[in-house]
Amino acid sequence: MQREIRVGRSESIYEDALTVRKTVFVEEQGVDPEIEVDEHDETAIHLAAYDDGEPVGAGRFRTLDDRTGKVERIAVLADYRDGGLGRAIMGRIEEIAREEGVDRLVLHSQTRAAPFYARVGYEQVGEEFEEAGIPHVEMRTEL
Repeated sequence: MQREIRVGRSESIYEDALTVRKTVFVEEQGVDPEIEVDEHDETAIHLAAYDDGEPVGAGRFRTLDDRTGKVERIAVLADYRDGGLGRAIMGRIEEIAREEGVDRLVLHSQTRAAPFYARVGYEQVGEEFEEAGIPHVEMRTEL
């Protein structure tokens, strides 16, 4: 088993990340496919995690302003959860954020995933809200 995370704006990385996102968000969680792909996909930096060349995880990063980056679309296929892959994707996003010159990261976590983000250093800010029909909370960390 050989795992790697590829990062960039290439079509191949995006397509592989999108395959994982569709499996997790659309098929598993019932998110409307029309809102899973949005205008930020064109400009974001995408991450795709692979196991023996097969896409098994995904993430997306974009800058919001001079200091702040946003973590989005973190997804890991069910068979690969709890194996450290999500943590590895988050670590790589923090590296990208530093390279891009931001020192604060924000994300909208599904409420059920908030404990994971807390374990990797994020704090909840504000109250629960709904996004794509799923309860979420905003979380932040300083780099």
